[in-house]
Amino acid sequence: MFRFADPLLLFLLSLVPLLTAWHLKSKTRSVSLRYSHLGTVKNSVKSRRPVHRHILFGLRLLAVIFFIFALARPQSGSREEEVTTEGIDIILTLDISSSMLAEDFKPKNRLEVAKIVAADFVKSRSSDRIGMVVFARESYTQCPLTLDYGVLLSFIENVRIGLIEDGTAIGLALANAANRLRESKAKSKVIILLTDGRNNAGEIHPLTAAQAAEALNIKIYTVGAGSRGTALYPVQDPVFGKRYVRMPVEIDEKLLQEVAQQTKGRYFRAVDRSSLEEVFAEIGRLEKTKIEVKEYTRYEELFPFYLILGLIFLGMETILARTVFQKIP
Repeated sequence: MFRFADPLLLFLLSLVPLLTAWHLKSKTRSVSLRYSHLGTVKNSVKSRRPVHRHILFGLRLLAVIFFIFALARPQSGSREEEVTTEGIDIILTLDISSSMLAEDFKPKNRLEVAKIVAADFVKSRSSDRIGMVVFARESYTQCPLTLDYGVLLSFIENVRIGLIEDGTAIGLALANAANRLRESKAKSKVIILLTDGRNNAGEIHPLTAAQAAEALNIKIYTVGAGSRGTALYPVQDPVFGKRYVRMPVEIDEKLLQEVAQQTKGRYFRAVDRSSLEEVFAEIGRLEKTKIEVKEYTRYEELFPFYLILGLIFLGMETILARTVFQKIP
């Protein structure tokens, strides 16, 4: 960045054309010298120095211009930013029971679509610590809270059904996620729970886990994933191989609503991929990271450079005027 600290002094540059006009006018005046005998003068060669005397004025004019620039205090600035972020700690809690194989979230099953949407959600964050808990009959931490989104995305990619014995332990999953956030110092702590079934395993009731989360100042967003009515599930038939059967979609929406309300969160229902993407987008809007940016500009004074240039041109004009272009008194 470049600027003049006192730009009003640049109006002095308007004197430059006035000085130029005065100089040219003064050079057109006729002058005369008296000689006792003109013979010597007539035989002399005409000098080119009168033409070159404009050089002296040009040097003086350049000196004046650079002095004016120096008075206006030219400055070079570099901009710096101070960024203060207030991040959020988020635990993604993902159901990996066999019911997540249902193919009502085209073009893939529920789990694969949930992984894609969760990965996009992670990529949309910038300064939040995010971790992941997976659950079926048991629950375990797939990835602890981290700012290394590359590692987290790799863990999301490797999630698959069959890692844990089948079942749906919602309460145990919430307790595990809350435990991961227990010692968090973040101002906002969030659990995003995605499931497509009912709590049928684990020794901790979901509402008990929600109460514990509330005590730790943790907000829970619950997401019920599954179409309404029935959905196609793939099954392996020993005779005919893979085939599909229609099974009812059983999501305990009342329980998920109570869990969210207990912690001042919200419950969402996603019936397909687009609605699931909208759910995560809405959660992203609700949980915004606070970022403050302060800009500073440091300026360096450049007037010594212009002052030195002015002195150089003034010195050249003085030297030439007293030597090469010296005038007869």
